[in-house]
Amino acid sequence: MLSAEAILALHDQRTHAWHESQLGAAEPEIAADTLEQAWMLAVARQHRANFDLWHIEDEARRPGATDAELAQVKRRIDRTNQLRNDLAEELDRFLLDWLAPQHLPASGAALHSESPGLIIDRLSILALKIYHTREEANRIDAPPGHVQRNLDRLAILLEQRADLAGCLDSLWQETLAGQRRFKLYRQLKMYNDPSLNPAIYQSRPA
Repeated sequence: MLSAEAILALHDQRTHAWHESQLGAAEPEIAADTLEQAWMLAVARQHRANFDLWHIEDEARRPGATDAELAQVKRRIDRTNQLRNDLAEELDRFLLDWLAPQHLPASGAALHSESPGLIIDRLSILALKIYHTREEANRIDAPPGHVQRNLDRLAILLEQRADLAGCLDSLWQETLAGQRRFKLYRQLKMYNDPSLNPAIYQSRPA
């Protein structure tokens, strides 16, 4: 079900495709005929949230943006970040539902501090960093030293991603073997909930 190699390939493929289609123009959803395809679509949806969040945050850094534009961007960032976290939780829920009929994860196994969904979220962000760092390393108008600096950064990012992918595969294999377990860790974000965020509910008229 879970393969870090397949996830990295999907992240890279979608990252390139979305950048080439007018910065991620909407694409038709592909039907999933198998459980494995449904899983990879869920991974792609979570990656898309990170892709959108990356570029929305760039809008906030644009010189000359007005206060009104920044306020609008901030609200979009909050909504997209909430979606990103919700979809990471969905990945864990998907895997736990698949494991349950096999009586896994084993209740007595050592508990892993980070779930597969959270690791995949980190891999998604690394895919975006790698894409944009490689882009900077290939800039023909770059100032002196810029290309080498980004080649050095790229090597670090690729190593970090390879290490993290290996950890994901190990966690999954140990889970299947009954040697390790993970739990669904709810993010329980408060900032978007009007009943939990005092900045919202204290601003309402009496």
